[in-house]
Amino acid sequence: MRYSALALLRHALTGNRSWTPAWRDPAPKPAYDTIIVGGGGHGLATAHYLAKRHGITDVAVVEKGYLGSGNVGRNTTIIRSNYLLPGNTPFYEHSMKLWEGLEQDINYNAMVSQRGVLNLCHSDSQRDAYARRGNAMRLAGVDAELLDAAQVRAMVPGLNLDSVRFPVKGGLLQRRGGTVRHDAVAWGYARAADSRGVDLLQNTEVTGIRVQSGRVLGVETTRGFIGAKRVGLAVAGNTSRVASMAGLRLPIESHVLQAFVSEAVKPMIDTVITYGAGHLYVSQSDKGGLVFGGDIDGYNSYAQRGNLPVVHDVMECAVQLFPSMSRLRYLRQWGGIMDMSMDGSPIIDRTPVEGLFLNCGWCYGGFKATPASGWCFAHTIATGQPHALNAAFRLDRLASGHVIDEKGAGAQANLH
Repeated sequence: MRYSALALLRHALTGNRSWTPAWRDPAPKPAYDTIIVGGGGHGLATAHYLAKRHGITDVAVVEKGYLGSGNVGRNTTIIRSNYLLPGNTPFYEHSMKLWEGLEQDINYNAMVSQRGVLNLCHSDSQRDAYARRGNAMRLAGVDAELLDAAQVRAMVPGLNLDSVRFPVKGGLLQRRGGTVRHDAVAWGYARAADSRGVDLLQNTEVTGIRVQSGRVLGVETTRGFIGAKRVGLAVAGNTSRVASMAGLRLPIESHVLQAFVSEAVKPMIDTVITYGAGHLYVSQSDKGGLVFGGDIDGYNSYAQRGNLPVVHDVMECAVQLFPSMSRLRYLRQWGGIMDMSMDGSPIIDRTPVEGLFLNCGWCYGGFKATPASGWCFAHTIATGQPHALNAAFRLDRLASGHVIDEKGAGAQANLH
């Protein structure tokens, strides 16, 4: 069934009695050509592009819970491509272009809102760093504008620009950045993949990966063994645990990243703002709630909940930027398990086990990368070779010293 205004009208006139489920709920087959472990944004996007771009439809997406129950539904919905380093810039810009055409591609309203992303700077040196990044972006064909304090004030009137501690000197603006409804991304990719014959196996937890003579044979699940010629892992913060089932030890740490939403208020912020003197990013949802987040918690965890020091830090940064926020109540908090790589950049590559592929290490950047991640991972699985866009995201780069240290924090996962 294709969604359209005409279809909506037709169903309304018939009492909405002929709607069909968005996707099937099939029983697992004994074997598939390809299995994708992880029914989040990256796994579902990979299945969609495997079917659409490479004609590989004998695919199963195996998810231990319900589709979209992991990080794809536990983030702050921001998309952007304002990166500095050559390994990252073309990849995230390709993702941005895919976001711009996503709703037509998957025939689903993902509520893509290109409201802009504004990174604030608070010192002369930070402004110089933003100018460098903006120039690098423009040389790569990515939009970037360097704003002074007066332009920032005109764009965001409620900001506290004249803070004694951290006055706002200006900012780097990417107007094509913005937000996307996160759960709609999961549902849209799931529906698109299912329409091309992909089996979406919910409540099917992988309990083992069967390997023989250095080659993957399939996965053990709570619903029995499922054979496969190729297996792709896209399980975010559970990557280290699942990869260990195949005997792999990865340069990944799992940390929890919290996000928050306030009570609904009238329109207050019409863009995405990041705080340069601390770690805060904030936007306003269509329902009026302010959505914001900050640093990961400072310890390893597999829990989808965080602790109070980060709550305090994020709220303090928010009130520093917008004193009026001190009058708001925050309604709820949640956490996602981040797969933190040592250099802060992702891994999309083959593994030493033949037929086993890896998609991980997304740190803070997983949601914005969803379309390009699926695009490149599908290419890598289908052809056995990396796409040009993910060629730098090799698994062995940390051993060889070819790190992509976008943040300049060195090989410390907790600092990325």
